[in-house]
Amino acid sequence: MKSSLAKPSNHLILGFRALSDPLRLQIIEHLCDRELCVCELCDRLNTPQSKLSFHLKVLKEAQLVHPRQDGRWIYYRLNLAQVLQLEKFLQSLNTSTAQIRASHCP
Repeated sequence: MKSSLAKPSNHLILGFRALSDPLRLQIIEHLCDRELCVCELCDRLNTPQSKLSFHLKVLKEAQLVHPRQDGRWIYYRLNLAQVLQLEKFLQSLNTSTAQIRASHCP
C-alpha cells in the first residue's frame, strides 16, 4: 500500500472528521453553490446561530471553509483546494482497492 495511504496528513484527518456530522455536510452542500452569510445559512438550515457557529468553527479548523467579514456580517465559502485534497485521497483509495480486486480475480 502507498505510504500516503498509511499515514494521512492532519489536514485529511481533520477534513474527514469535520465531514462526519450531518449538519456540517448540509453546510458544505449549501456552500457549493455560492458564498453565504451566517444568517442565510441559519435560515436555510433552520438552525440557531450558536449551533451553526460551532459547526462552522469545526469546518474552518479543518480548512474546508474560508470566512470573510463584510461589516458586521461574516460570509463563508468553500475552500476548494482542501475539498480537492480529500477527493484526491479518496481517488487514491479507489485506485488501490481496484488493484487489490484485480489481483484477487483469476
